[in-house]
Amino acid sequence: MTEFFAAFVPTAAELPTAKVAARFVQAGCLGVAVAVVYYLTQRKSRTEAAPMVATLVLLCVLIAMVTLVIGENLARAFSLAGALAIIRFRTVVDDTRDTAFVIGAVVTGMAVGADAIGVALAGLPVVGITAWGLSVWSRPSVAPVASSEKRATGSLVVRAGIGVVPEKAFAGLFAQYLDSHDLLTVATARQGAALDLTYAVGLKPSVTPVSLVAEMNRVEGIQGVEWKSN
Repeated sequence: MTEFFAAFVPTAAELPTAKVAARFVQAGCLGVAVAVVYYLTQRKSRTEAAPMVATLVLLCVLIAMVTLVIGENLARAFSLAGALAIIRFRTVVDDTRDTAFVIGAVVTGMAVGADAIGVALAGLPVVGITAWGLSVWSRPSVAPVASSEKRATGSLVVRAGIGVVPEKAFAGLFAQYLDSHDLLTVATARQGAALDLTYAVGLKPSVTPVSLVAEMNRVEGIQGVEWKSN
């Protein structure tokens, strides 16, 4: 097997088969480490991130293989560069962070292939901590409000008897159920026997329009209540 590697690697005489295999294993393990850092510091689901995770692991091993093949042979380096230049990737990278992790996998693979694994071992923790810190920094400072707790707004139309004083009759209910309320219009109804009051209101998160209308109908002197969503 040593003769087989000697045909491809200029320094194969100093690299027995076991050592070459060990480098590939090291590249695979460090590729997994790069992929784990990537997965833990991005917001994609496992299914969405799976192709990129696999790419990082395989890329690290392949670059280690390329580095072993090139060795210190400058002519072979130019030959491989020309051969790889033929390959064209049409996939557009949506997140520039993905490009950074691809470069990280390439550098890690090169370090393993060049027997500079100490560089990879020293650099990966720094990359991981930096990526984690930046991912925390980029998260929204305020969590989005759940859909079930969104503040409902609308128009509340109340028909009250002419003897009802709105400020007194509704004050307690408005304080209990509403975050805000503004009187928009006042009109007479039933030939002056009633008042139609229209309010722009904002419900508290735990309040529904149904519960508000039900409570308003219990107020003495109220002849009708209508809710209109915005």
